Amino acid sequence: MASMITKLSAALALFAIGQAGAVEISGQGQLQTTWQHDDNRKAWYQPGWGVTRFGKGESDITLSRGAIDWRVDFASAWSLHGVTQYVPDPDDKLGFTELYLQYRTLPKNGRRFIMRAGGFYPKFSIENPDIGWSSPYTYQYSAINAWIGEEVRVFGSEVAIEQPQTRRSRGQGFKGVFGVFKGNDPAGTLLAWRGFTVHDRQSVFNESLPFAAVESLNTPQLQHQAQHVEPFSEVDGRFGYYVGYHRDFSNRSEINVYWHDNNGDTSKINYRTGQYAWDTKFISAAWRYKLTPQTHILAQGMLGNTAMGVNRGVDNDFNSWFLLLTHQRDDWRFSMRGEQFKVIDKDDWQFDPNQSDGHALTATVKYRINSNWLVGGEFLSLTTTVANREAFNGKTKQSDNVWRLSAEYRFNL
Repeated sequence: MASMITKLSAALALFAIGQAGAVEISGQGQLQTTWQHDDNRKAWYQPGWGVTRFGKGESDITLSRGAIDWRVDFASAWSLHGVTQYVPDPDDKLGFTELYLQYRTLPKNGRRFIMRAGGFYPKFSIENPDIGWSSPYTYQYSAINAWIGEEVRVFGSEVAIEQPQTRRSRGQGFKGVFGVFKGNDPAGTLLAWRGFTVHDRQSVFNESLPFAAVESLNTPQLQHQAQHVEPFSEVDGRFGYYVGYHRDFSNRSEINVYWHDNNGDTSKINYRTGQYAWDTKFISAAWRYKLTPQTHILAQGMLGNTAMGVNRGVDNDFNSWFLLLTHQRDDWRFSMRGEQFKVIDKDDWQFDPNQSDGHALTATVKYRINSNWLVGGEFLSLTTTVANREAFNGKTKQSDNVWRLSAEYRFNL
């Protein structure tokens, strides 16, 4: 997969050079400093059994994220998009979270065609429309979108037909989406051996994510699995696909529904990297409703299954949902989110318990000082129960209370 991403980056760079006659560069940047206080357990990537982002031994104050969300518009319908990100955890990662080429036509008969090719997020999330796929509502993403940010990315192409909201469409708009991709075969690994959690860390291309030492990986059936996941790896040579539908209703409400299937061959493993192909598929539905211009309700739900190994030795259903209420008053934004999440172990491997569940409540306040500076605070109460923790310390249930203060500087390119 590393070579595939390198070739992808080179191809997009060559295209940009070929179009460099007339270009316009634009974008936004974000630098976020965070102070966080929690129960000081080792975070999963250290690797440990903590489920909050910053763990034991790390500084209370840190530059939690630096990102530049940029685009290059050519003198045509083509544009190049990318998000370059730095995060300090666990070892100063710098790389791309998205890099893709886009072709977008002008509306014809009220409709237009959009194509993307490269590495990017499908537009499942209604919670993360801000700079570099971040959230304007809370600092730490819901469990659904935290997992997408870790293990789900498209390396392929997407086509969409869009009907923007116009008088002709009576204030309603829609978009139909279809995408095909390779890579992303190990997606589901963290759900099985760590479970869902709530945080704001996004994986960059070619990243390897450690997780705690799961006892079952010492068994003959799972001995080839590495104690880390390379979520954007290609293992089985198959293509995955997704389809989606967006609908807007008179600027008052919007929904989207997606079916995503990586089409993994569960019998395949890369022995060199220790990565299996997981067969991971899910349906995601998201909804936003404007109670008033200042007060919105957001909701998202996900239901799916992930499996790996010959005869689907590891076989898990998973589901999660959240409900978020947000209110904007002048330069203040107040948000509250409640959520639940669960992984259900369906297989017969008693030596490898994968069931987990949890719930969380997040309360956030943000204040915009001026066009460049934002500050805010957040409280997260998170309870998780993970079966495979029992072999580690005899306790499966864990509660975490996280206080977070952040200062954010934004700039334009």
